[in-house]
Amino acid sequence: MLDLGIFSQNTPDGDTTWAMSLLSGLEFTLILVALAWIVAMVLGTLLGIVRTTNKRWAVALGDAYVELFRNIPLLVQFFLWYFVIPEFIPPLKRLAVAMDPTQFQLLTSVVCLGLFTSARIAEQVKSGILSLPRGQRMAGYAMGLTQGQTYRYVLLPMAFRIVMPPLTSESMNLVKNSAVAYSIGLTELFFRTREMGEMTFQYFAAFGAATLLYMTVAFSINRVFAWVERAVAVPGYLGGKS
Repeated sequence: MLDLGIFSQNTPDGDTTWAMSLLSGLEFTLILVALAWIVAMVLGTLLGIVRTTNKRWAVALGDAYVELFRNIPLLVQFFLWYFVIPEFIPPLKRLAVAMDPTQFQLLTSVVCLGLFTSARIAEQVKSGILSLPRGQRMAGYAMGLTQGQTYRYVLLPMAFRIVMPPLTSESMNLVKNSAVAYSIGLTELFFRTREMGEMTFQYFAAFGAATLLYMTVAFSINRVFAWVERAVAVPGYLGGKS
């Protein structure tokens, strides 16, 4: 039976209520998602660009990166970054020992989620660039622009408009994937939800509240991207009016 009063009850340690505990987890989730999104967008964009150049070695490295991170389950990647990789990189192990456990868990989660998502965004950016008419690239060169300037001023602005819908989905997926961070002990929303369920046996209330919070965040991201898509739409391309 659903007991909404459980949210106003104190947690076993008496420091806060279950409602505030869930909101504390949501705060960690939002921080993780924001930082991982920045990492993913920057790295994914660079990889997407590299994979559309005429340098075969760079394209091969970019392809290898994408295949590596796309084909290893996210849960396994979390364990590798948190438990395995620090053992082989002494500076990273020293950092793990020196940092507060929660801070290192957050750092690991940002790196893991950011790299995992960057591989997916790289594929989308690449597809967006390759979908453009070849004449746009040639027009940039004809105007005297360098390759870097052509990407910056001609290709990327159009490519991002084209791939805005899949970027929206990827950003929403990032929110959902953040729940895997509980596996290394990060006290994000899913961690707090399980904690509440296991200690109170009010699983319906705990997971019902978590579902509403996840949906609210994901829907908010969807609406923001929808607004951006309409604001930057170009006539003749996807959502742009003819």
